[in-house]
Amino acid sequence: MTDTITIEDIQAAAARINVHRTPILTSTAINTLASENAGAPLELFFKCEPLQKTGSFKIRGATNAVELLTDVEASKGVVTHSSGNHAQALAYAARARGIPAYVIMPNTSPQVKKTAVKGYGATVIECEPTQESRETTAQKIQQETGATFIHPYNNPHVIAGQGTIALEAIAQEQRSFDALIIPVGGGGMLSGNSIATKALSPKTLVFAAEPLEVNDAFQTFTTKERTRNKVGAKSVADGLLTNLGDIAYSVVMKNVDDIFVVTEKEIIQAMQLIWGRMKLCIEPSAAVGLAVVLYNKAFHSRVQKDSIKRIGIILSGGNVDFAHAIDLFEKFK
Repeated sequence: MTDTITIEDIQAAAARINVHRTPILTSTAINTLASENAGAPLELFFKCEPLQKTGSFKIRGATNAVELLTDVEASKGVVTHSSGNHAQALAYAARARGIPAYVIMPNTSPQVKKTAVKGYGATVIECEPTQESRETTAQKIQQETGATFIHPYNNPHVIAGQGTIALEAIAQEQRSFDALIIPVGGGGMLSGNSIATKALSPKTLVFAAEPLEVNDAFQTFTTKERTRNKVGAKSVADGLLTNLGDIAYSVVMKNVDDIFVVTEKEIIQAMQLIWGRMKLCIEPSAAVGLAVVLYNKAFHSRVQKDSIKRIGIILSGGNVDFAHAIDLFEKFK
């Protein structure tokens, strides 16, 4: 498979992977608030990947990549670096195939995520919280074990697996979405689902949501020049800290209609709203899409300009330490 991902690749992934077909949920209260803020009647449809195996969408891409390994490759295991959700997903997928998994995690990763990765049977190796440290540590383990490196987002098999979210969502809703909003960090989920959406529902606008504090995708999309986040840049959305990947970059520039950014406070307010109204324990990274709908003025202008009403929002995951979540709710009151 080349770096070019097609709708056929995504459909093949959907047939290959054994994952939950997560529900699409709605909230009248959130629809009312979103409509008031946007100045237009909105209907929001939440694709609930916190209810997915391992608690996030990442199991889709990890499973697809692991299942496509040859028996010889699989016998030596897999290795990756991840801040959490891809780590858990790859550990789970490796265990399901009965092969070893080696996971490099930043020493700043939430304890709940490290514990979960170990619980799925993977060997966890901690590193400094820099991209360079992640990559050099992964290379070292790869050389020692012969394991296949499965990149969290810059891997065509992973991207094809992530694209099955939109594939499902479009099939689940009889009427098409006017827009689909997808969180963006490295861009695996965004690129895969943009491919699926443009192939199956070409009139649906594809938007990305990103934290203002780590807005390299927004800057890249706006200036048409590759931009990277400052080293050490932080956000409450710890799953979206990475820069846009090489494969995702070309797909995003072709398929994505706009990218919107939100503040730390807006992310946590949206997260708390979903906890309170929908009883879904999403993580901060999953809240960026709703935050855009509720608070981003440029998005509100786009709603009116394009007569957007039906909006699909991917809630990407729910692997969050409860005590930390409560602290964030208090901090951003």
